[in-house]
Amino acid sequence: MPTTEHLSKQFDVDLETLRSRILQMGGLIESQILAAIDGLYSGNIQALEQVIENDRRVNGFEVSIDTECSHIIARRQPAASDLRMIMGVSKAVTDLERVGDEAKKIAVVSKQIHESGRLQIPRLADIRRAGSIVVGMLRKTLDAFARLDAVAAAEVIRDDAAIDEAFRGMMRQLITYMMEDPRTISTAFELVWVARALERMGDHSKNMAEQVIYIVKGTDVRHTTFEDIEREAAR
Repeated sequence: MPTTEHLSKQFDVDLETLRSRILQMGGLIESQILAAIDGLYSGNIQALEQVIENDRRVNGFEVSIDTECSHIIARRQPAASDLRMIMGVSKAVTDLERVGDEAKKIAVVSKQIHESGRLQIPRLADIRRAGSIVVGMLRKTLDAFARLDAVAAAEVIRDDAAIDEAFRGMMRQLITYMMEDPRTISTAFELVWVARALERMGDHSKNMAEQVIYIVKGTDVRHTTFEDIEREAAR
């Protein structure tokens, strides 16, 4: 009995360490997003290069967390909710790493724009607003994961509509600039990549929120309507 209790406690420690690691990774990626968007506006090349360099740390987190998931499964042979936790983390960390990739992409594009000295397109408030939405979604997702809160995760999924609308607004604005002033075309095309990166960040945050619901409820809510997701989360 003492041995069984000891193994159970150690398993709890393993799971808590896993959760802590993914939250640390999320914190790093949040800072990457903020720094990349700030660099787009400020033209701080050094800060943008740091974002690009830090992507290695993001990748390192993904590899180490995936490895730990495999080790826990091999050592503990978890079942039911514990297995859902590990599988959910393994899937979520892939989406989290891809959010990091998109932040790096914004930094790369921003660096190219500022180093080329091309004409800057004014009034980029929509990009900053979209960045705020994305960071908010990521924070909510990580908080829902930390608290295993399915209702909060469902709210993140609802928020994905806001970033989709912001993306459409940015595209309309960029097309207008290109039509009105052909000199903006090169930079506008690069900003399309920034807008697309933000939209994809929202998609990945949504995917992670779906994994939280899976962990808590044991139900795969991918490819279902938001109304069904909301009912499942509140059940």
